[in-house]
Amino acid sequence: MDLVEVSPNANPPVCRVIDYGRFVYERAKKEREARKSQTKIEVKEIRLRPKTNEAHRGFKVEDARRWLEKGNKVRVTIKFRGREMDYPEIALEDLREIAEALSDVSVVEQAPQMEGRTMLVVLAPSKGGGKKKEKQEQVPAEKEAEA
Repeated sequence: MDLVEVSPNANPPVCRVIDYGRFVYERAKKEREARKSQTKIEVKEIRLRPKTNEAHRGFKVEDARRWLEKGNKVRVTIKFRGREMDYPEIALEDLREIAEALSDVSVVEQAPQMEGRTMLVVLAPSKGGGKKKEKQEQVPAEKEAEA
């Protein structure tokens, strides 16, 4: 089946007869190429409680560091139960400490906020955060190898 394409820019309307099947195929091919070039950003999540101790929080922060260095966003969530809701400042302090610990590889994309019984902050990888650090560590190692 043929399709008639009309050019609106020409003074007298100009038509071109094209193969509709080929037209659909080429359009689908362009869409596939566009999808390949897109980068999909994944959001990882760390869940904590206000009473989570320093050691467990340290493990979670290291996971977040690894994810941020890979280029993923990290959502840090603190869930409240029972009377913990009366002390949101504890969770706010925890979130600030976590954001500060990860400040070398991330930036705060969404400031700490309350949503129902949870408080959360979203961290995004900083531009060239951990990669520069790795390159700086490799350069002295290469100089030592030469000496």
